[in-house]
Amino acid sequence: MTVKEAALITGVNVQTVYSWIRRRHLTVGGLNHRNQKVLRHLDVARAEMVTRSKAQRALTPAA
Repeated sequence: MTVKEAALITGVNVQTVYSWIRRRHLTVGGLNHRNQKVLRHLDVARAEMVTRSKAQRALTPAA
């Protein structure tokens, strides 16, 4: 899937997906015939899960 498709599926902005790539939460599998980055579905799901789980921990108040 492309970066745009990954953003639509996960419900985040395209820049967020690029941020996942830059932070190495997501690996680019290659380029398609339009020279767009291609991502694996499983990798996108893992990146979303890791990012959202970290966000949940950040929202809980410190005791």
